[in-house]
Amino acid sequence: MATDIMKQAGLFLLFLVAQVLVLGRIHLFHCATPLFYVYFVTMFARNYPKWALLLWGFFLGLLVDVFYNTPGLAAGSLVLIAAIQPYWLELFAPHDSADSFEPSLRTLGPTKYVWYLIPLVSLYCVVFFSLEFFNLSDMKHWAMCVVGSTIITLLLIFTFEIARGKE
Repeated sequence: MATDIMKQAGLFLLFLVAQVLVLGRIHLFHCATPLFYVYFVTMFARNYPKWALLLWGFFLGLLVDVFYNTPGLAAGSLVLIAAIQPYWLELFAPHDSADSFEPSLRTLGPTKYVWYLIPLVSLYCVVFFSLEFFNLSDMKHWAMCVVGSTIITLLLIFTFEIARGKE
């Protein structure tokens, strides 16, 4: 249990530092921003306690909010994804797999992993940018931010998964 918490804490710091120092400074066409830290919540195993997953998501989102001065946007959106992730994973995990089943490109296969990841990342981006804009007066810019950020985030996650699978 202690090693699991240390592993999660290390990943937590890795995703936070990568987002704050590198990825948060990328704004393609003033609308597409990689939100790679969403991947942290999607990686949790099937048997991980739901309350702990909510806490990890909240604190990661809170720290991202602190660094970007976005009060509660990332925290609220990430807690929503953390609340949905265990139930969404059950739809894709093999029924005969172990309780410690972790979703990845290797364990789920390419097709299932794509269908597992796309809705979670898309929902995160929709909620995040809806809260950020808070009104839909500029629907075109909102849609460009949602679609652009979803695509660039998914490309980063899939690239990371492919590199991780070659270990």
